[in-house]
Amino acid sequence: MPDGSPFSVMHSIRIKGCETEIQCAEDQKVLFAMEQQIHIPNPRPVRVGCRKGGCGACRVKVTKGTFSTAKSSRTHVTEEEAAEGYALACRITPLSDLEIEPAFLGPRRPAAKSD
Repeated sequence: MPDGSPFSVMHSIRIKGCETEIQCAEDQKVLFAMEQQIHIPNPRPVRVGCRKGGCGACRVKVTKGTFSTAKSSRTHVTEEEAAEGYALACRITPLSDLEIEPAFLGPRRPAAKSD
């Protein structure tokens, strides 16, 4: 698993409502960088769940910057929402400095498939 090696390009991640600005490598998921750099007693600004894109707990909205997204469940981020900047922090890697805000919605049901 990529881990932000010393040779990786690094980017700053600002999180709305959090005073700490974190550093994240282009080969590292934003959620993992956040977990490594924001420690107790500081609360995590983004919820943490399964860490694999299935639960939607770490849903965020990227308000500035560019990123790449690994495969995740469309149950938590629809194609339309993705186009608006929504993503799961456990599935995104930065391509530039980012500004994000928590956007957890709670449990969602998969959309019914039409025939």
